[in-house]
Amino acid sequence: MDAPVKDRTLVALLLVLTGVTGLIDAVSYLRLGHVFVANMTGNVVFLGLSLYPGGGLSPAASAVAIGAFLAGALLGGRLATMFGGRPRRWLALAFTTQAVIIAVTAIFFAALPALVATVPLAVAFGLQNATVRRLAARDLTTTVLTQTLTGLAADSVLAGGSGQNPYRRLWSVVAMLAGAATGALLLQVTVTGVLVLAAALVALTAAGFAFARP
Repeated sequence: MDAPVKDRTLVALLLVLTGVTGLIDAVSYLRLGHVFVANMTGNVVFLGLSLYPGGGLSPAASAVAIGAFLAGALLGGRLATMFGGRPRRWLALAFTTQAVIIAVTAIFFAALPALVATVPLAVAFGLQNATVRRLAARDLTTTVLTQTLTGLAADSVLAGGSGQNPYRRLWSVVAMLAGAATGALLLQVTVTGVLVLAAALVALTAAGFAFARP
C-alpha cells in the first residue's frame, strides 16, 4: 500500500518505530526473562536453546511471546483489510492502538508477572509488524535488521553493486542501536519511564500519519 505521506516523512516515521523496537526489546530482554517481543527470530532460536539444561532460557516465555505476536499480527491484518481504502485513517488507528497498548502496560507493569507483561507488548509489535509490512517500505522493516545489514554489504561497491543510497539502511541500524542503548540506560532508573517514552513515540508516529502532508 502507498503511504499517505511524503517519502521523507515516511522514512522518518518508520525510523522512529525502529528506535521504539530497540527500547521495548531492551525492556523485554533485560526485565522479562530473556525474551523478545518484537524480534520473533530470536524467540524461535530461544525456544530451541531452552532445551539446554541450565541455559537460563524459558520455553514458556518464548512460546507466549510468539503466540501473542501472532495475535497482534492478526489484528494488524484485519485493520489493514478493513481500512486499507483509507490509508491515513488505517495507519493512524493502527499506531494509536499500539501506543495505547504500550501505555496501559506501562501503568500496570509493576503489578504484572513477567510472563503476563510479555503478552500485550508482543501483541503491540505484532500489530506494528503487520502494518509496516503492508506499507512495503524497502529496507525499513522497523524490527529486523538481518536483511538490512545483508543489503548494506551485498549491494555495496565492494561487492560489485551500485552502492547507491545506503542511508536508509544505515539510519535503520543507528535507530535500533540508539533505542536499545537508551532503553538499557533508562532501565537502570525506571522501567515505566521507558514504556511511557515508547508509547509517546508511537503516538507521535500515529499523529504523523494522521496529519502530515501527502
